[in-house]
Amino acid sequence: MSAVAHDADPAWQRAVRTQFPIITAHPELAYLDSAATSQKPQAVLDAVLTYLTSSNANAGRGTYPWANRTTEAIERARDRVKEFLGDPEPERSAVHFTSGTTEGLRTVARDWLTEHLTDGDEILVPFADHRANLDPWLEARDLLAARGTEVRIRALPYQETSGDYDHRALRSVVGPRTRFVAATHVHHVYGGDMNVHRLRAAVGPEVPICLDAAQSVGHLPLRVGDPALDVDFVVFSGHKAFALPGTGAVWARNTRGPLLRPAGWQGTPNTAGLVSLLAALDWLDAVGVDRVSAHVAALAVRLTDRLRRLDAYEILGCPAGLAADSALPAAQRRHGIVTFRHREIPSDDLGFILFSHGFMVRADSHCQAGADEKDGSVRVSLHVYNTGEEIDRLLTVLASLG
Repeated sequence: MSAVAHDADPAWQRAVRTQFPIITAHPELAYLDSAATSQKPQAVLDAVLTYLTSSNANAGRGTYPWANRTTEAIERARDRVKEFLGDPEPERSAVHFTSGTTEGLRTVARDWLTEHLTDGDEILVPFADHRANLDPWLEARDLLAARGTEVRIRALPYQETSGDYDHRALRSVVGPRTRFVAATHVHHVYGGDMNVHRLRAAVGPEVPICLDAAQSVGHLPLRVGDPALDVDFVVFSGHKAFALPGTGAVWARNTRGPLLRPAGWQGTPNTAGLVSLLAALDWLDAVGVDRVSAHVAALAVRLTDRLRRLDAYEILGCPAGLAADSALPAAQRRHGIVTFRHREIPSDDLGFILFSHGFMVRADSHCQAGADEKDGSVRVSLHVYNTGEEIDRLLTVLASLG
């Protein structure tokens, strides 16, 4: 059996779990929807409360101590994002704060991509990932068309059985006018690592790649200095990485194409949100992202191994990527997301049934591009505060339903 199947140190996990007040206040409930948003540890809540009660002010607009401390906190958060991502050239890169992944991707699309393309260029984008990683590129194409510049959008190919990108077929859609690729690091429905290093091998060394990292930052190690992760933009949401809602970031390498300079007047930043992001990244480093990832992977294995034995359920994506006995390399494993359907019970009904037993899951089409109501499914998304006991209780309920 693979080492990934074993739970993390139980004492460590219990100590981490107790740091989430909303989790410990409701022991009768199991929060299994962390792909939508994560819960917040006490350290993050304390940092926000301390800021709001001791030095709340606008950033970059005053010279008195509260304003100076706020400005310094925002700059620390900017540097902290670079450090957390393992930026090998922080003096060259840039970090721009946004309200989340959606706004971040739109910032790259509107304020960078539209200035980078000319008539006849092509871009590759995902048509079966989160809509946030499709709509901005379609909007950029339409904006360019209104200016008289025709840009062709080509779809990244997918493998039918797993939902992963089809890297072999990718070479057939890459051409001499390919100028940009938008990709996802971890799929929000199937939980798969989309093997971005294979995208770089297919498109060559000069084409910029933008990475939607909403489901990877805070869940597993992401190091932009790793040659296998040679991307130009990393975009993520703070609220999925233990920070407050309305907080996100765009990291730009600034080595291919023009510098990223968000257009327009930059108004008041989400100061409390960015203080929470700074605290969340510090907390993650203290806890250990590697340990978080290992714990979550073990829980996903625990769920998948038993769920795939229940004939009433269909697991979406590639179950072998989660199985304890999987021969797949670590890079192809699923990361804390298990999505499934009951063969007779509609997914929205199943979601209500599970909540009646104390389980909070997502039960719909998950904002997946190209999906509609008929494509609904139940998504269990795990994080460090979840336990093996919660998984066992969930499986008992699922087994009782058929």
